[in-house]
Amino acid sequence: MTSVPVHEVWFLTGSQGLYGPETLDQVASQSQAIAARLAAVADLPVEVVWKPVLLDAGSIHRQMLDANSDPACVGVIAWMHTFSPAKMWIAGLDALRKPLLHLHTQAGMELPWSSIDMDFMNLNQAAHGDREFGYIQTRLGVPRKTVAGHVESPVVAERIARWARAALGRNELSHLKLARFGDNMRDVAVTEGDKVEAQLRFGVSVNTYGVNDLVAVVDQVADADIDKLVAEYADTYAVAPELLPGADRHDSLRYGARVELGIRQFLTSGGFGAFTTNFEDLGGLRQLPGLAVQRLMADGYGFGGEGDWKTSVLLRAMKTMAGGLPGGTSFMEDYTYHLVPGEEKILGAHMLEVCPTITTQQPSLEVHPLGIGGREDPVRLRFTADPGPGVVAGLSDLGDRFRLTVNEIDVVEPDEALPLLPVACAVWEPRPSLSTSAESWLMAGAPHHTVLSKAVGVEVLEDFAEMTGTEMVTIDADTTPRSFQRELRWNAAYHRLATGL
Repeated sequence: MTSVPVHEVWFLTGSQGLYGPETLDQVASQSQAIAARLAAVADLPVEVVWKPVLLDAGSIHRQMLDANSDPACVGVIAWMHTFSPAKMWIAGLDALRKPLLHLHTQAGMELPWSSIDMDFMNLNQAAHGDREFGYIQTRLGVPRKTVAGHVESPVVAERIARWARAALGRNELSHLKLARFGDNMRDVAVTEGDKVEAQLRFGVSVNTYGVNDLVAVVDQVADADIDKLVAEYADTYAVAPELLPGADRHDSLRYGARVELGIRQFLTSGGFGAFTTNFEDLGGLRQLPGLAVQRLMADGYGFGGEGDWKTSVLLRAMKTMAGGLPGGTSFMEDYTYHLVPGEEKILGAHMLEVCPTITTQQPSLEVHPLGIGGREDPVRLRFTADPGPGVVAGLSDLGDRFRLTVNEIDVVEPDEALPLLPVACAVWEPRPSLSTSAESWLMAGAPHHTVLSKAVGVEVLEDFAEMTGTEMVTIDADTTPRSFQRELRWNAAYHRLATGL
């Protein structure tokens, strides 16, 4: 995909005019220093832009409207350096449409005990100034994240960076276009969903295109471009001998390259950041796209198999959130279980479409039969995911709301080699156990297609869910089926009351 533009979070500081110019000059200087410390955070994926100290309702309202209208701004951080009467913030907070982080901090980490006087106390009033601000946010029902502590604390810096990643994901969906090549798999329930509600909730535009619209682009790909891409494959992957130039299956590789180039051109020309395919609806395509999908995911595109646009949307959001982080993020599906007591594991894969970002191995590029779809044997990358902690996340449409279900996992090495498995895969141990994880997942009505990520964690997804008004439930080391069932019932009551009966 094209390079990601630079995004900003705006740093807003609240005070009031009664302190006088000398004190307000100190407020401005210290808030600039706090913003500069945030800007220096190593993992912060955005630029921090300091804005002049806000002293009255009119300037606050204008600042929020400016944030809404600036495409570079993905969120705002607010800090009440002194005491900023919260009625001044009502119109601004009511108008704000960008994610908000309330930073509860102060300029200095340590108190200068021996020299504290009333001038110091009047200048450093965030301890109660932020409580005033917290009240008005709660009174107005403003969605936000609250982080308390000094900005030099690594924990504070990490939490703000995670929030910023969630804001990037929310921003990406606000203008995302998704192309469905064909419809979803026939008679499947969970891949259905309300595309109008998705656009209202997330901003994403989901539309369907005939597969032969894509085929027309694929068929026009130039041989010279295929030659270049095939050479790139040879430099990047361990290519199976039968796919090499002059070998009997080389034409399969060239067609896979043609499909990749065609899909890229279609997505680029239409401004799409995500897409779906469906093995039941391939039109004039000779192969189910496998290699093409894997490489496009590696470049950041969202994808869902069998027309699953919700998983494609979630994958694109999580790819955006994970930008620059190690570990990888991929389309995934729980496929089969290892149920030996005490050794329970899940083997995840899909027909072809697993993203190579979840491995540091050199994938092998192979061709194998696909016993479904009735087309030519497709080319695909084959590998096993690297071990490490991660999550699997699934987005389902419950009719009155979207639910994001997240399970903390540990990706592990397979117990033995998988020489006959012709697809990429991941093996993981779900927390707290396979039985509790599976029972909770099923109770949640969570989907069978998921996003597996070793780059994005639970807190980022919690922030994303808060920003988008999406229900989120988490299955982790502390989950029990009974507590999880109670949480689902409480959530159902809350969301129905919150949206009106």
